[in-house]
Amino acid sequence: MGLNEKFFKTSAADTPSFAPVVYSGNGANSVGGNQITNVGFEPDMIWIKARASAENHAMVDVLRNDLGNILYPNLTNAEQAGNYITGTSSGFNVNTDNLNASGTNNYIAWCWKAGGVAVLNEDGTLDSQVSANVDAGFSIVSYTGGSANQTVGHGLDETPQLIIVKNRDTTGNGWATQSPFSGGADYHMMLNLTQEAKNNVNWIWNDTEPTSSVFSIGENGITNTSGDKYIGYCFHSVSSYQKIGSYIGSGVSGKQVTGLGFDPSFVMIKKSSATGSWYMFDSVRKTGVYSDQLIANSSAAEGTGTYVEFITDGFQLDTSASDLNTGSQTFIYLAIA
Repeated sequence: MGLNEKFFKTSAADTPSFAPVVYSGNGANSVGGNQITNVGFEPDMIWIKARASAENHAMVDVLRNDLGNILYPNLTNAEQAGNYITGTSSGFNVNTDNLNASGTNNYIAWCWKAGGVAVLNEDGTLDSQVSANVDAGFSIVSYTGGSANQTVGHGLDETPQLIIVKNRDTTGNGWATQSPFSGGADYHMMLNLTQEAKNNVNWIWNDTEPTSSVFSIGENGITNTSGDKYIGYCFHSVSSYQKIGSYIGSGVSGKQVTGLGFDPSFVMIKKSSATGSWYMFDSVRKTGVYSDQLIANSSAAEGTGTYVEFITDGFQLDTSASDLNTGSQTFIYLAIA
């Protein structure tokens, strides 16, 4: 990268790269049956959850049959092939009644812009296919597992601060995550579970920190079985747009987390020092000033309450609930403008 290339990048804050969108199901079970046109860009990853009923989360991305195949963030199931979602220039079409039930069941779709069609990345010992939005600090990575102790190119130009990897082929493997704010590559958590950050005993992330070009994997079905296909999602902080960080709970309602550098539209929080769920909040699912909550590791319907309030430059925890604000416990978060 040239000396001034990064300085002259287009700011992610000025280019739409993320949007939370609510849509209503219409019961159609056909290609283009429900057209969602208010995203503002053609998304490369979409995470969908029914709000009013206990249904599994669903995740699609451009590297897995061009948004067609589903993985379930709250489950360990293998990928389900199909033609569930198709992208459009301003949003996406829902092609199945699985994500489109009629009646009062609205859906939330969190939409990310990566880099469109995948490109070959040869930075790691294993080749990968990558769709990267370097400006927004987000990439989608597809690779096939190999022998023990490999590296995988992620396509970003800074070190990821949150990595999530899922085995696409073999049921029973969860969603491995790592972050420097939860112990780094020596530890792991699972997106589909409530477990605390645990020592990974050298077999998930090979006890090796990621770099500005690659992340490391050991020898375990969760991140690396020879011949199995994997998908990964990588994030790092970007000024005025995205922040991965941590805070210490106060145990007292009114705890503020500030210094994001932007007003958030999305926040995901996980207690890392003890067991706790992955709570998801956004600016379009609000009851008064509070965002309604969904839980990434659970199929449960949306919950309401005085939990998280989006404020200028951060968010406020108007609760002492143990999964969000336990005194002296560490929490990690992903916040997006």
